[in-house]
Amino acid sequence: MAGDDASPHKESPAQRAVWRAAARQGAREAFGIPAIVLGASFLGFGALVREAGLSPWHGLLSTALGWALPGQVAMVELYAAGASLAAILAAVALTNARLLPMTVSLMPLLRAPCRGRGALYLAAHFVAVTGWAAAMRQAPLLPAPARLPYFLGFVVVIWGSSLLTTAGGYYLAGAVPAEVTLGLVFLNPIYFMLVFAADARRRARVLALVLGALAGPSLYLVATDWSLLLTGLIAGSLAFLGDRWWRRRKESPRSHHG
Repeated sequence: MAGDDASPHKESPAQRAVWRAAARQGAREAFGIPAIVLGASFLGFGALVREAGLSPWHGLLSTALGWALPGQVAMVELYAAGASLAAILAAVALTNARLLPMTVSLMPLLRAPCRGRGALYLAAHFVAVTGWAAAMRQAPLLPAPARLPYFLGFVVVIWGSSLLTTAGGYYLAGAVPAEVTLGLVFLNPIYFMLVFAADARRRARVLALVLGALAGPSLYLVATDWSLLLTGLIAGSLAFLGDRWWRRRKESPRSHHG
């Protein structure tokens, strides 16, 4: 029985057509602002790789296999500071721990009956902020069989853009001031914030953004090293609880009338 669950059913021509159309849709939506913003961020990363004394292959392998910009930046900066391998591994693991809840929340949306687990494992490798935000916004609006190919079409385009601009940033290092290079790295989180701010239909997301923006600077002054983790934990928890309280408040009059 376990083997039956793991093996995909044979696809019909109609299912393959849905898969191709959804993948093309994802790829089209990735071209433009998502690919440009993420590419600009990886231009900055490529320049940081060169300034740290690493080869372009180090940067390309990091983008190809890791593809999580905060962890990649931490890796390069710690290497340049002379940190031990154990310290670099710990920092990258802690920085990228945020990808676990993102993957857990996304995979149930992408699961399709005609695809085996291998396609989901492939999709899990590509879970990063930009693709995750796009999929969480768009996937609920798509039929279940179209969600996985949409996500893969989207992320393959921005992943390819990240690889190209990592190499470009490495070879263009020095052509722009260091301040500009560092600023490029922060374009992607700003884009991520704007994507969620635009989706004002989801109250919990708006609450999390507002509470995070208010709590972040204060927590940075109190606990600099832990401020980002504490901001996410506190703002996210308060947004979740506030959204639940609001829903119960709206539903309570109906339950009394019933």
